Amino acid sequence: MVQPLVLLFLLFVPQMLRLACSPLAWMRTTGFAAAPLARLRAVPFPLRPLETPDMKLAYTILYVADVPASIEFCERAFGLERGFVHESGEYGELLTGSTRLAFAQHGIARDNLGQDYVDAQRSPQPLGMEIGLVTDDVEAAWRHALASGATALKAPQRKPWGQTVAYLRCPDGLLVELCTAMD
Repeated sequence: MVQPLVLLFLLFVPQMLRLACSPLAWMRTTGFAAAPLARLRAVPFPLRPLETPDMKLAYTILYVADVPASIEFCERAFGLERGFVHESGEYGELLTGSTRLAFAQHGIARDNLGQDYVDAQRSPQPLGMEIGLVTDDVEAAWRHALASGATALKAPQRKPWGQTVAYLRCPDGLLVELCTAMD
């Protein structure tokens, strides 16, 4: 039984790597059917990335009623730097490192999407997504954000992995995690 497995891997691993698939996926794709091998469980192993365009996260956009107010709140509450606000007031960005935190008015969003969506500000519950802002002093940042008008969701606490985190909600509905960096 060992010899056929060794032979299989010696003969077909280069093809599996070229196709970027596991041995069982290769067997299903090629129609190879060996009764003892079909009962093996796939073992994850590093696969080469597929040939895709190079992608990076450029920005996150929150759809809001008042873009300038959201920008001003984030400047005041979190000390983020304004990238720009379009003269129409319908779109704006904050500088947050290599990505941007952007805001667009609801009308633009509905036009772009061609449909409606959940308005974060009107939703009684936070949306199922958050932004994370890293700081050395979560407690002080949390108190400052609350004094600036954020709503407390979860006070700062230390996680078992050593990170300190707190959660709050901005007036426009944005869910924010304030956290220490992961070492």
